[in-house]
Amino acid sequence: MVKKPAANLPDIVSASVVAIESLRDLELPVMRAVDLIARCIAGGCKILTCGNGGSAADASHLATEFVVRYVDDRRPYPAVCLNDSGCTLTAAANDYGYDGVFARQIAALGRGGDVLIAFSTSGRSPSVLKALEQAKNMRMESIAMLGRDGGAAKGLATVELI
Repeated sequence: MVKKPAANLPDIVSASVVAIESLRDLELPVMRAVDLIARCIAGGCKILTCGNGGSAADASHLATEFVVRYVDDRRPYPAVCLNDSGCTLTAAANDYGYDGVFARQIAALGRGGDVLIAFSTSGRSPSVLKALEQAKNMRMESIAMLGRDGGAAKGLATVELI
């Protein structure tokens, strides 16, 4: 027997409308994030992205858009997704534990002027928290794309989109 969904379609649509309208509250942090990215690229620096699970897909997609193109053809922008290399991830996880897989790569690849864009739907992912801390320790700017209330990641990034 198939269970009936907990919510019906009109409720889901209404919740979606509320979520979309709440994006208006993100205008200022989005503009700050755009400014950080523009300064990074103009200064000859790079963007690093990371996330786990679905957030890994978001991080990978964003880095790809910087390197290839988004809407119009333009010069490529330097961006690296830290979760795209299975070899690096598994070696770092094996040697340092999974919590440090992104922080280790940031220590190797990151420099002042670079920007880390970290994704976490819960804001509690230890590997993302350590990545944000590593970026801060290296005086890198960071943007956190967070779900819910921002979790433990709230307050760690230069700019937060919650």
